Amino acid sequence: MKPSNLKFLIGLFALTLTLFSCKNESSDTKVSDTEARSTATSKEQGQAFIEGDVSKPNVLQIAMNSPDHTTLVAAVQAADLENALVNAGPLMVFAPTNEAFEALPAGTVEDLLKPENKQKLATILKHHVTAGNYDKDFLKNFKKLGQADDTNATVEVKGDDVYVGGAKIIATVKAGNGIVHVVDKVILPTAN
Repeated sequence: MKPSNLKFLIGLFALTLTLFSCKNESSDTKVSDTEARSTATSKEQGQAFIEGDVSKPNVLQIAMNSPDHTTLVAAVQAADLENALVNAGPLMVFAPTNEAFEALPAGTVEDLLKPENKQKLATILKHHVTAGNYDKDFLKNFKKLGQADDTNATVEVKGDDVYVGGAKIIATVKAGNGIVHVVDKVILPTAN
């Protein structure tokens, strides 16, 4: 091998080691920052907490940005269902307004938000979600919807209005991973 080729290989080797060393130091810093953030917000993990600048809001983000759905968001957080609402879907969420929650018997919401009732709360919230991405008019073709809690919700049409589980759809918002139908009451599971 010629001395000039040997010098070139040694120089290339040294450059590679230098770049690799810098890359590892940068990577170690990123892990430390991530660990610090993870420790500070240990509950807020998973794709529900990744923010995108360009993408269309998902069903959870739509609810979180709505002043009319603060009770629903609090319930979703208490049941630890944030990550379920950001999956690729498509998801159809029937989102009760704050007024819908207020119409429940006194103390119901407060009782459901207690840690010991987390599973019951999760079941009720899952009854508000189904697979699909159907607008209100298309829902008129259904008699029942299979909900995420493995029960069904009835679909009724009264004139131009559509009711799911007895709750009237009062607005619809398209999401990046499905659709949110705003409803006027909390849909409680019934025996099917």
